[in-house]
Amino acid sequence: MVVGWMQNRLWVVLIESKRYGLSVMQALPQTLAYMMANPNLEMPVFGMITTGEDYIFIKLNQQVRQYALSNKFTLSNPQKNELYEVMQVLKQIISLVV
Repeated sequence: MVVGWMQNRLWVVLIESKRYGLSVMQALPQTLAYMMANPNLEMPVFGMITTGEDYIFIKLNQQVRQYALSNKFTLSNPQKNELYEVMQVLKQIISLVV
């Protein structure tokens, strides 16, 4: 698992595995733990978990210790590759944290 962050406001967790079929939800508890360690309690914290194929976004309100999850975006959908939507969400989050 690879973890990165931007100004303690955007956490990115990349699940790296040789085994097929790991879910992005398996990394949710660890990602929330990283996000809750942020010392700035006034501002929401954002996260993204990805396997490289599936993506899910998290918003954490630290004041009330409540989080919300996005829909799962996937690149393996034969009808519609959702990479464009992933990039749009990332662009919006980055504009909020910078």
